[in-house]
Amino acid sequence: MAPVPRHQCLVYHGAASQHLAGLALLIRKKLDANYRCLYLNSPAMVAGIRAYLTSSGINVTQAIVEKRLILSSGQDHLVDGAFDPARMLQLLEDTHDQALKDGHAGLWASGDMAWEFGPARNFSALVAYERALEMFFQSHPTLSGICQYHADVLPEEVVQSGLTVHPALYINETLSRLNPHYIAG
Repeated sequence: MAPVPRHQCLVYHGAASQHLAGLALLIRKKLDANYRCLYLNSPAMVAGIRAYLTSSGINVTQAIVEKRLILSSGQDHLVDGAFDPARMLQLLEDTHDQALKDGHAGLWASGDMAWEFGPARNFSALVAYERALEMFFQSHPTLSGICQYHADVLPEEVVQSGLTVHPALYINETLSRLNPHYIAG
């Protein structure tokens, strides 16, 4: 059986917090495997994942100080409030490369697409960004991650486009599957 692709998509309805427990367990697993973990989301969701990570037994403060864990609601990848795909990809590449230089096995990252695209909410570059990100995943076998798509807050066409550019779907911390909607670019 072939391994599940490392670039996964989580599409969900309802409260975003309903996925925090599973993501926290996955982050714990990646930390245990010596991956640096990066979680990008709103301040409330970052606080939530911090709480779930703590309840799973992780000393979050220590993991952050040791640079094994990055929890961020920063939007340094935005330019004048708009998503800049090249800047985001550069930030991911820099974070990935630094993780390897620091002795980690790789980088695991997860971000909420509505948060990443910022207040301008211009999703015109989404497919191009996700295709470039998939190429980055393919050329960097030490990178894995989950793009989060909250179907209740994103336009339907954005969610549908997101589905077409991810080779795998994240179901929960123990289950991922090949994405039947994926269209190779």
